[in-house]
Amino acid sequence: MNFSNLSCALEYRNYYLRLFMKKIFDKYFDNQYFSNIFAYKDKRKIFSRINNDKLMIGAITGDIIGSVYEFNNIKTKDFPLFSKDSTYTDDTIMTIAVADWLLHGGDLAKVMQHYGRKYPNPMGGYGGRFSMWLHEKNPKPYNSWGNGAAMRVSPVGWYFDTLEKTMEVAKETAMVTHNHEEGIKGAQAVAAAIFLARKSYWPDDFADYDDDRKKRERIKKFIEETFGYDLNRTCDEIRPTYGFDESCQGTVPEAIIAFLESKDYEDAVRLAVSLGGDSDTLACITGGIAQAYYLYKFPLDIWKKVYSLLDKDLQNIYMEFHRARFEWFVHPRWWEPHDVRLIEGSKEEKERLERT
Repeated sequence: MNFSNLSCALEYRNYYLRLFMKKIFDKYFDNQYFSNIFAYKDKRKIFSRINNDKLMIGAITGDIIGSVYEFNNIKTKDFPLFSKDSTYTDDTIMTIAVADWLLHGGDLAKVMQHYGRKYPNPMGGYGGRFSMWLHEKNPKPYNSWGNGAAMRVSPVGWYFDTLEKTMEVAKETAMVTHNHEEGIKGAQAVAAAIFLARKSYWPDDFADYDDDRKKRERIKKFIEETFGYDLNRTCDEIRPTYGFDESCQGTVPEAIIAFLESKDYEDAVRLAVSLGGDSDTLACITGGIAQAYYLYKFPLDIWKKVYSLLDKDLQNIYMEFHRARFEWFVHPRWWEPHDVRLIEGSKEEKERLERT
């Protein structure tokens, strides 16, 4: 069987071909990574795919869009996404710090301190206690229940292949500062939501593939049952009385509700910002989950704008994280040069495939 020809015949947006290919690869290889193979012969599709699938950008985008509304709340979805004052805040800086740690290892506290000292004055600043922590010689957790643990955790939701590992590492990223039960819970809930959102794209039950309601309901049910958050409210119910709240328990549920109610990525972020409160963090959390769920529909013009607002060092870690974990483009010698195969899998799986 010529699997390269089968792959080249695969059109990404055709559900039935994807279903057929998944069954074929599962049958002959018994390997989940082969069922996520895509190939294109049209270069324009290749570059569109690359630019539209920038992982981790959802959280960063939400942060930047929400940055100008953090201390100037707007209780409507009708607002310009970007202004001359739009920029990244501590949410993005610490998100990149976590991504750097996942890529290179080491002491997470030291990595976060490095980024905090390198970027000492982000828009909106750092929280008072966290700012002190950044400059301690021997940093210790300070029992925080603030939303800082949840705002920086999105890379963890993208990085691992199992929910158990995702939850374990999310707790680890929280514990360096936010060792309060609510701080840990907030980080785990966000990471789990991102993991479940991205995995919903390849559900075990293909009968539910196009059932948007069921996919959202699965995420909602897991978060409610595992973390006890009330996700039965609507944004319209929350908005009138919602104010600035730096706690995980006062931020994470609202951010998840904004995602659950959304129609697409942009709508999700607009809903989050429209609630008021800690706008950049709300939109950062919502944006991270929404990008994982809407995946390949992330607006290219928004990605270009957000990427241009990051400095070179932040761009480098962002791109390294993106390449190292999720997008691995191979030009097999038996394919024409413009054929591209995308394989989603672990580093070990990629190395094994490269040797074969």
